[in-house]
Amino acid sequence: MRRKWVKNWLARRDLFGHMTLLKELNENEPNDLKNYLRMSKPDFDRLLDLLRPHITKQDTVMRQAIPAEERLIATLRFLATGRSYEDLKFSTGISAQTLGSIIPETCKAIYEILQDTYMK
Repeated sequence: MRRKWVKNWLARRDLFGHMTLLKELNENEPNDLKNYLRMSKPDFDRLLDLLRPHITKQDTVMRQAIPAEERLIATLRFLATGRSYEDLKFSTGISAQTLGSIIPETCKAIYEILQDTYMK
């Protein structure tokens, strides 16, 4: 039996992953969106604007890069819930192995960008 490069359900992340839920919450349930992100949408957007140049990856011939917004949301959910990468893969639609790269990279970027302003 030949192994697939990516599982079919992970390849369809845009259909059922957390981004679909977030679009719905943003349009109809701003308080639930704030609870999910653990910050207001304007604060999230500001943080994303600061981090985007540091966490954005390039698409390749083989696959599309996971957008900075999804990287940040997956990281925030990990930090807020303490869930394992294996568990988070089901709500994010991102493999546990990829989350194992994304989350530390994003945490490092958060620290580097915010340390001078918020940490002493």
